[in-house]
Amino acid sequence: MQKKIAVIGGGAAGFFAAISAKENFPESDVTILEKSQQLLSKVRVSGGGRCNVTNACETIEQLCSAYPRGGRQIKKLFGSFNNSHTMDWFENRGVSLTVQEDMCVFPVSQDSGSIIDCFMTEAERLGIKILTGAAIDELKPTTDGLCLGFKDPKRAVQVFDRVIVATGGSPKREGLEWLERCGHKIEDPVPSLFSFNMPSEPLRDLMGVVVENTIVSLPGTRLRADGPILITHWGVSGPAILKLSSYGARILNKSGYNFKICINWINETNNELVFEEINSISEVNSGKLLTSVRPYSLPVRLWNHLLERCGLSAERRWSELGRKGVNKIINTLTNDIYSVKGKATFREEFVTCGGISLESVNMNTLESKIVPNLYFAGEILDIDAITGGFNLQAAWTTGYIAGKLLKS
Repeated sequence: MQKKIAVIGGGAAGFFAAISAKENFPESDVTILEKSQQLLSKVRVSGGGRCNVTNACETIEQLCSAYPRGGRQIKKLFGSFNNSHTMDWFENRGVSLTVQEDMCVFPVSQDSGSIIDCFMTEAERLGIKILTGAAIDELKPTTDGLCLGFKDPKRAVQVFDRVIVATGGSPKREGLEWLERCGHKIEDPVPSLFSFNMPSEPLRDLMGVVVENTIVSLPGTRLRADGPILITHWGVSGPAILKLSSYGARILNKSGYNFKICINWINETNNELVFEEINSISEVNSGKLLTSVRPYSLPVRLWNHLLERCGLSAERRWSELGRKGVNKIINTLTNDIYSVKGKATFREEFVTCGGISLESVNMNTLESKIVPNLYFAGEILDIDAITGGFNLQAAWTTGYIAGKLLKS
Protein backbone atom coordinates (compact mmCIF):
# COMPACT_ATOMS: atom_id res chain seq x y z
CA MET A 1 0.00 0.00 0.00
CA GLN A 2 1.27 3.47 -0.85
CA LYS A 3 2.38 5.42 2.19
CA LYS A 4 2.83 9.12 2.79
CA ILE A 5 6.19 9.69 4.46
CA ALA A 6 7.36 13.05 5.76
CA VAL A 7 10.99 13.81 6.56
CA ILE A 8 11.26 16.93 8.69
CA GLY A 9 14.60 18.61 7.97
CA GLY A 10 16.48 19.16 4.74
CA GLY A 11 19.96 18.52 6.07
CA ALA A 12 22.37 15.60 5.93
CA ALA A 13 20.27 13.14 7.94
CA GLY A 14 17.03 14.34 6.33
CA PHE A 15 18.18 13.76 2.77
CA PHE A 16 19.76 10.42 3.61
CA ALA A 17 16.58 9.30 5.39
CA ALA A 18 14.36 10.44 2.53
CA ILE A 19 16.48 8.62 -0.06
CA SER A 20 16.57 5.49 2.11
CA ALA A 21 12.78 5.59 2.61
CA LYS A 22 12.08 6.04 -1.10
CA GLU A 23 14.46 3.23 -2.04
CA ASN A 24 12.86 0.91 0.51
CA PHE A 25 9.30 1.95 -0.36
CA PRO A 26 9.43 3.09 -4.00
CA GLU A 27 5.62 3.33 -4.26
CA SER A 28 5.44 5.73 -1.32
CA ASP A 29 5.07 9.49 -1.44
CA VAL A 30 8.16 10.94 0.31
CA THR A 31 8.35 14.64 1.14
CA ILE A 32 11.20 16.61 2.76
CA LEU A 33 9.92 19.53 4.86
CA GLU A 34 12.62 22.17 5.47
CA LYS A 35 11.91 25.19 7.66
CA SER A 36 14.37 27.52 5.91
CA GLN A 37 14.87 28.36 2.27
CA GLN A 38 18.26 26.61 2.16
CA LEU A 39 18.88 22.90 1.89
CA LEU A 40 21.94 21.05 3.21
CA SER A 41 23.41 24.29 4.60
CA LYS A 42 25.54 22.55 7.22
CA VAL A 43 26.87 20.07 4.67
CA ARG A 44 27.95 23.03 2.55
CA VAL A 45 30.26 24.45 5.23
CA SER A 46 31.41 21.12 6.69
CA GLY A 47 35.15 20.60 6.64
CA GLY A 48 35.85 24.15 5.56
CA GLY A 49 33.57 23.79 2.55
CA ARG A 50 35.14 20.47 1.53
CA CYS A 51 32.72 18.19 3.46
CA ASN A 52 34.40 15.59 5.66
CA VAL A 53 31.89 12.85 4.77
CA THR A 54 33.18 10.17 7.16
CA ASN A 55 36.27 8.70 8.77
CA ALA A 56 38.15 5.68 7.40
CA CYS A 57 38.94 4.11 10.80
CA GLU A 58 39.14 0.35 10.43
CA THR A 59 36.93 -1.12 13.16
CA ILE A 60 33.46 -0.56 14.63
CA GLU A 61 35.14 -0.19 18.04
CA GLN A 62 37.27 2.69 16.75
CA LEU A 63 34.20 4.25 15.20
CA CYS A 64 32.16 4.02 18.39
CA SER A 65 34.99 5.46 20.51
CA ALA A 66 34.60 8.79 18.68
CA TYR A 67 31.16 9.38 20.24
CA PRO A 68 31.23 10.80 23.79
CA ARG A 69 27.45 10.39 23.81
CA GLY A 70 25.64 7.55 22.07
CA GLY A 71 28.64 5.46 21.06
CA ARG A 72 27.43 2.34 22.85
CA GLN A 73 23.87 2.62 21.54
CA ILE A 74 24.81 3.35 17.94
CA LYS A 75 27.17 0.36 17.76
CA LYS A 76 24.46 -2.05 16.59
CA LEU A 77 23.34 0.40 13.90
CA PHE A 78 26.88 0.51 12.53
CA GLY A 79 26.51 -3.20 11.84
CA SER A 80 23.91 -2.27 9.22
CA PHE A 81 25.48 0.92 7.89
CA ASN A 82 28.94 2.15 8.84
CA ASN A 83 31.78 4.19 7.36
CA SER A 84 32.65 1.54 4.76
CA HIS A 85 29.04 1.51 3.60
CA THR A 86 29.07 5.29 3.41
CA MET A 87 32.12 5.34 1.17
CA ASP A 88 30.57 2.70 -1.10
CA TRP A 89 27.27 4.62 -1.17
CA PHE A 90 28.87 7.82 -2.48
CA GLU A 91 31.30 6.07 -4.82
CA ASN A 92 28.43 4.08 -6.37
CA ARG A 93 26.65 7.36 -7.07
CA GLY A 94 29.57 8.94 -8.86
CA VAL A 95 31.25 10.81 -5.99
CA SER A 96 34.94 9.87 -5.91
CA LEU A 97 36.42 10.00 -2.40
CA THR A 98 39.90 10.37 -0.98
CA VAL A 99 41.29 9.39 2.43
CA GLN A 100 43.72 11.80 4.12
CA GLU A 101 46.61 10.77 6.38
CA ASP A 102 44.44 11.52 9.42
CA MET A 103 41.80 9.09 8.02
CA CYS A 104 39.32 11.88 7.26
CA VAL A 105 37.40 11.18 4.05
CA PHE A 106 36.62 13.96 1.55
CA PRO A 107 35.32 14.09 -2.01
CA VAL A 108 38.20 14.13 -4.50
CA SER A 109 36.79 17.44 -5.73
CA GLN A 110 37.52 18.93 -2.27
CA ASP A 111 34.15 20.65 -2.67
CA SER A 112 31.03 20.01 -0.58
CA GLY A 113 29.06 20.87 -3.71
CA SER A 114 29.83 17.35 -4.96
CA ILE A 115 27.92 15.89 -2.01
CA ILE A 116 25.04 18.35 -2.33
CA ASP A 117 24.73 17.72 -6.06
CA CYS A 118 24.65 13.98 -5.38
CA PHE A 119 21.76 14.34 -2.95
CA MET A 120 19.79 16.69 -5.19
CA THR A 121 20.28 14.37 -8.17
CA GLU A 122 19.16 11.33 -6.16
CA ALA A 123 16.13 13.15 -4.77
CA GLU A 124 15.06 14.18 -8.27
CA ARG A 125 15.70 10.73 -9.71
CA LEU A 126 13.60 9.08 -7.01
CA GLY A 127 10.79 11.62 -7.18
CA ILE A 128 11.21 12.92 -3.63
CA LYS A 129 9.25 16.11 -3.04
CA ILE A 130 10.99 19.02 -1.32
CA LEU A 131 9.12 21.80 0.46
CA THR A 132 11.06 24.77 1.87
CA GLY A 133 9.78 27.42 4.29
CA ALA A 134 7.81 24.62 5.97
CA ALA A 135 8.56 24.90 9.70
CA ILE A 136 6.68 22.39 11.88
CA ASP A 137 5.47 23.37 15.35
CA GLU A 138 3.04 20.59 16.20
CA LEU A 139 2.80 16.84 15.84
CA LYS A 140 -0.32 14.93 16.84
CA PRO A 141 -1.00 11.20 16.51
CA THR A 142 -4.51 10.57 15.12
CA THR A 143 -6.43 7.53 13.95
CA ASP A 144 -5.62 8.59 10.38
CA GLY A 145 -1.88 8.98 10.95
CA LEU A 146 0.54 11.61 12.21
CA CYS A 147 -0.83 15.12 11.90
CA LEU A 148 1.73 17.89 11.27
CA GLY A 149 0.93 21.53 11.97
CA PHE A 150 2.98 24.30 10.36
CA LYS A 151 4.12 27.58 11.89
CA ASP A 152 2.89 29.35 8.78
CA PRO A 153 -0.89 29.60 9.28
CA LYS A 154 -1.32 29.69 5.51
CA ARG A 155 -0.16 26.10 5.26
CA ALA A 156 -2.84 23.50 5.85
CA VAL A 157 -2.31 20.72 8.36
CA GLN A 158 -1.05 17.53 6.68
CA VAL A 159 -1.39 13.90 7.74
CA PHE A 160 1.34 11.31 7.07
CA ASP A 161 1.61 7.58 7.65
CA ARG A 162 5.24 7.83 8.76
CA VAL A 163 7.30 10.79 9.94
CA ILE A 164 11.07 10.99 10.32
CA VAL A 165 12.33 13.92 12.39
CA ALA A 166 15.79 15.00 11.22
CA THR A 167 15.80 18.66 12.22
CA GLY A 168 19.38 18.73 13.51
CA GLY A 169 20.60 19.92 16.88
CA SER A 170 18.54 22.55 18.65
CA PRO A 171 20.68 25.10 20.52
CA LYS A 172 17.82 25.70 22.98
CA ARG A 173 15.42 23.36 24.72
CA GLU A 174 12.49 25.44 23.43
CA GLY A 175 13.20 24.13 19.94
CA LEU A 176 12.37 20.62 21.14
CA GLU A 177 9.20 21.43 23.08
CA TRP A 178 6.89 20.26 20.28
CA LEU A 179 8.41 16.79 20.67
CA GLU A 180 8.53 17.00 24.45
CA ARG A 181 4.79 17.66 24.46
CA CYS A 182 4.35 14.24 22.83
CA GLY A 183 6.04 12.66 25.85
CA HIS A 184 9.64 12.33 24.69
CA LYS A 185 12.40 12.80 27.24
CA ILE A 186 14.74 15.66 26.34
CA GLU A 187 18.42 15.90 27.27
CA ASP A 188 19.20 19.58 27.69
CA PRO A 189 21.10 20.82 24.63
CA VAL A 190 24.51 22.37 25.25
CA PRO A 191 27.28 23.31 22.79
CA SER A 192 29.98 20.88 21.77
CA LEU A 193 33.03 21.32 19.53
CA PHE A 194 34.19 24.83 20.36
CA SER A 195 37.49 26.61 20.91
CA PHE A 196 38.58 28.26 24.16
CA ASN A 197 38.81 31.98 24.86
CA MET A 198 41.76 33.00 27.05
CA PRO A 199 41.52 36.81 27.25
CA SER A 200 44.03 37.20 30.10
CA GLU A 201 46.71 34.84 28.75
CA PRO A 202 49.79 36.18 26.88
CA LEU A 203 49.80 32.90 24.95
CA ARG A 204 47.43 34.66 22.52
CA ASP A 205 50.38 36.72 21.31
CA LEU A 206 51.60 33.55 19.56
CA MET A 207 48.62 33.62 17.18
CA GLY A 208 49.13 31.25 14.26
CA VAL A 209 51.50 28.85 16.02
CA VAL A 210 50.56 25.18 15.59
CA VAL A 211 51.84 22.44 17.92
CA GLU A 212 51.24 19.07 16.30
CA ASN A 213 51.42 16.59 19.16
CA THR A 214 49.96 17.66 22.50
CA ILE A 215 47.76 16.45 25.34
CA VAL A 216 45.15 18.77 26.84
CA SER A 217 43.23 17.95 29.99
CA LEU A 218 40.84 19.39 32.56
CA PRO A 219 42.49 19.44 36.01
CA GLY A 220 40.41 17.61 38.60
CA THR A 221 38.78 15.36 36.01
CA ARG A 222 39.80 12.36 33.91
CA LEU A 223 39.02 14.21 30.70
CA ARG A 224 41.87 14.53 28.23
CA ALA A 225 42.45 14.68 24.49
CA ASP A 226 45.48 14.56 22.27
CA GLY A 227 46.39 15.99 18.89
CA PRO A 228 47.34 19.35 17.35
CA ILE A 229 46.68 22.73 19.00
CA LEU A 230 46.31 25.99 17.12
CA ILE A 231 47.01 29.19 19.05
CA THR A 232 44.62 31.94 17.98
CA HIS A 233 44.15 35.64 18.68
CA TRP A 234 41.42 34.70 21.18
CA GLY A 235 42.96 31.61 22.79
CA VAL A 236 43.36 28.03 21.58
CA SER A 237 41.66 25.84 19.00
CA GLY A 238 42.58 22.83 16.87
CA PRO A 239 41.64 19.13 17.00
CA ALA A 240 42.84 18.50 20.59
CA ILE A 241 40.84 21.44 21.94
CA LEU A 242 37.73 20.55 19.95
CA LYS A 243 37.91 16.95 21.18
CA LEU A 244 38.25 18.10 24.78
CA SER A 245 35.25 20.43 24.36
CA SER A 246 33.25 17.45 23.07
CA TYR A 247 34.25 15.11 25.89
CA GLY A 248 33.63 17.80 28.48
CA ALA A 249 30.59 19.51 26.92
CA ARG A 250 28.35 19.22 29.97
CA ILE A 251 31.08 19.82 32.56
CA LEU A 252 32.25 22.96 30.77
CA ASN A 253 28.68 24.20 30.41
CA LYS A 254 28.13 23.81 34.15
CA SER A 255 31.32 25.78 34.81
CA GLY A 256 29.93 28.71 32.85
CA TYR A 257 32.94 28.25 30.53
CA ASN A 258 35.23 29.54 33.26
CA PHE A 259 37.84 26.85 33.94
CA LYS A 260 41.49 25.88 33.69
CA ILE A 261 43.17 23.61 31.18
CA CYS A 262 46.46 21.77 31.40
CA ILE A 263 48.58 21.53 28.26
CA ASN A 264 51.28 18.91 27.81
CA TRP A 265 53.12 20.48 24.87
CA ILE A 266 55.15 17.37 24.02
CA ASN A 267 52.62 14.51 24.48
CA GLU A 268 54.91 12.73 26.90
CA THR A 269 53.60 11.70 30.32
CA ASN A 270 56.71 9.92 31.59
CA ASN A 271 58.64 12.67 33.39
CA GLU A 272 61.71 10.44 33.71
CA LEU A 273 61.99 10.28 29.94
CA VAL A 274 61.55 14.03 29.71
CA PHE A 275 64.24 14.51 32.36
CA GLU A 276 66.62 12.31 30.37
CA GLU A 277 65.90 14.28 27.19
CA ILE A 278 66.41 17.69 28.80
CA ASN A 279 69.53 16.48 30.61
CA SER A 280 70.95 15.14 27.35
CA ILE A 281 70.25 18.44 25.57
CA SER A 282 71.92 20.30 28.42
CA GLU A 283 75.07 18.15 28.27
CA VAL A 284 75.42 18.16 24.48
CA ASN A 285 74.70 21.88 24.15
CA SER A 286 76.18 23.16 27.41
CA GLY A 287 77.72 26.25 25.87
CA LYS A 288 74.67 27.25 23.82
CA LEU A 289 71.93 29.67 24.78
CA LEU A 290 68.60 28.18 25.95
CA THR A 291 66.77 29.90 23.11
CA SER A 292 68.98 28.34 20.44
CA VAL A 293 68.12 24.69 21.17
CA ARG A 294 64.46 23.73 21.20
CA PRO A 295 63.42 20.48 22.94
CA TYR A 296 61.12 18.22 20.91
CA SER A 297 61.40 20.61 17.94
CA LEU A 298 58.92 23.02 19.50
CA PRO A 299 58.10 26.13 17.45
CA VAL A 300 60.55 28.98 18.12
CA ARG A 301 57.95 31.44 19.39
CA LEU A 302 56.39 28.87 21.69
CA TRP A 303 59.75 27.79 23.15
CA ASN A 304 60.66 31.39 23.92
CA HIS A 305 57.23 31.86 25.52
CA LEU A 306 57.72 28.76 27.68
CA LEU A 307 61.17 29.92 28.79
CA GLU A 308 59.58 33.17 29.91
CA ARG A 309 56.92 31.21 31.84
CA CYS A 310 59.74 29.29 33.53
CA GLY A 311 61.38 32.57 34.54
CA LEU A 312 64.48 31.61 32.58
CA SER A 313 66.36 34.19 30.55
CA ALA A 314 66.75 33.38 26.87
CA GLU A 315 70.38 34.56 27.25
CA ARG A 316 71.10 31.89 29.81
CA ARG A 317 73.25 28.92 28.74
CA TRP A 318 72.21 25.28 29.06
CA SER A 319 75.18 24.61 31.37
CA GLU A 320 73.77 27.20 33.81
CA LEU A 321 70.39 25.52 34.27
CA GLY A 322 71.01 23.30 37.28
CA ARG A 323 68.49 20.77 38.61
CA LYS A 324 66.01 23.48 39.56
CA GLY A 325 66.01 24.95 36.07
CA VAL A 326 65.61 21.52 34.49
CA ASN A 327 62.59 20.79 36.71
CA LYS A 328 61.01 24.11 35.75
CA ILE A 329 61.33 23.26 32.06
CA ILE A 330 59.94 19.74 32.56
CA ASN A 331 56.94 21.02 34.51
CA THR A 332 56.17 23.70 31.93
CA LEU A 333 56.51 21.31 29.00
CA THR A 334 54.21 18.70 30.55
CA ASN A 335 51.93 20.56 32.97
CA ASP A 336 51.30 24.08 31.66
CA ILE A 337 48.14 25.56 33.21
CA TYR A 338 46.03 28.28 31.55
CA SER A 339 42.79 30.03 32.46
CA VAL A 340 39.85 29.84 30.07
CA LYS A 341 37.04 32.37 30.19
CA GLY A 342 34.44 31.69 27.54
CA LYS A 343 34.10 29.74 24.33
CA ALA A 344 34.13 30.54 20.66
CA THR A 345 32.07 28.53 18.17
CA PHE A 346 34.05 26.49 15.70
CA ARG A 347 31.51 27.35 13.03
CA GLU A 348 32.37 24.68 10.48
CA GLU A 349 31.84 21.80 12.87
CA PHE A 350 29.48 23.23 15.49
CA VAL A 351 27.55 20.41 17.13
CA THR A 352 24.94 20.28 19.88
CA CYS A 353 25.21 17.80 22.73
CA GLY A 354 21.75 16.69 23.87
CA GLY A 355 18.37 16.37 22.18
CA ILE A 356 15.93 13.47 22.15
CA SER A 357 16.98 11.05 24.88
CA LEU A 358 17.90 7.64 23.57
CA GLU A 359 15.66 6.27 26.35
CA SER A 360 12.70 7.46 24.27
CA VAL A 361 13.85 5.68 21.11
CA ASN A 362 13.98 2.05 19.97
CA MET A 363 17.66 1.94 19.06
CA ASN A 364 17.15 -0.99 16.68
CA THR A 365 14.76 0.90 14.40
CA LEU A 366 15.02 4.53 15.63
CA GLU A 367 11.25 4.55 16.10
CA SER A 368 9.86 6.57 18.99
CA LYS A 369 8.83 4.48 21.98
CA ILE A 370 6.15 7.08 22.67
CA VAL A 371 4.57 7.74 19.27
CA PRO A 372 4.21 4.83 16.82
CA ASN A 373 5.38 5.46 13.24
CA LEU A 374 7.54 8.41 14.33
CA TYR A 375 11.29 8.04 13.75
CA PHE A 376 14.39 10.10 14.48
CA ALA A 377 17.63 10.61 12.59
CA GLY A 378 20.72 12.78 12.93
CA GLU A 379 21.77 15.32 15.48
CA ILE A 380 18.33 15.71 17.05
CA LEU A 381 19.19 12.47 18.84
CA ASP A 382 21.45 12.65 21.88
CA ILE A 383 24.36 11.32 19.82
CA ASP A 384 27.39 13.46 19.00
CA ALA A 385 31.02 12.95 18.18
CA ILE A 386 34.44 14.52 17.96
CA THR A 387 35.68 16.02 14.70
CA GLY A 388 36.88 13.89 11.82
CA GLY A 389 33.73 13.03 9.88
CA PHE A 390 32.06 11.15 12.73
CA ASN A 391 29.08 13.46 13.17
CA LEU A 392 28.16 13.18 9.50
CA GLN A 393 28.60 9.42 9.76
CA ALA A 394 25.99 9.39 12.53
CA ALA A 395 23.68 11.34 10.20
CA TRP A 396 24.16 8.82 7.38
CA THR A 397 23.75 5.80 9.63
CA THR A 398 20.66 6.98 11.49
CA GLY A 399 19.12 8.35 8.28
CA TYR A 400 19.65 5.02 6.55
CA ILE A 401 18.12 3.03 9.43
CA ALA A 402 15.17 5.39 9.98
CA GLY A 403 14.45 5.29 6.26
CA LYS A 404 14.05 1.52 6.39
CA LEU A 405 10.96 2.06 8.58
CA LEU A 406 11.29 -1.47 9.88
CA LYS A 407 7.84 -1.49 11.45
CA SER A 408 6.20 -1.28 8.04
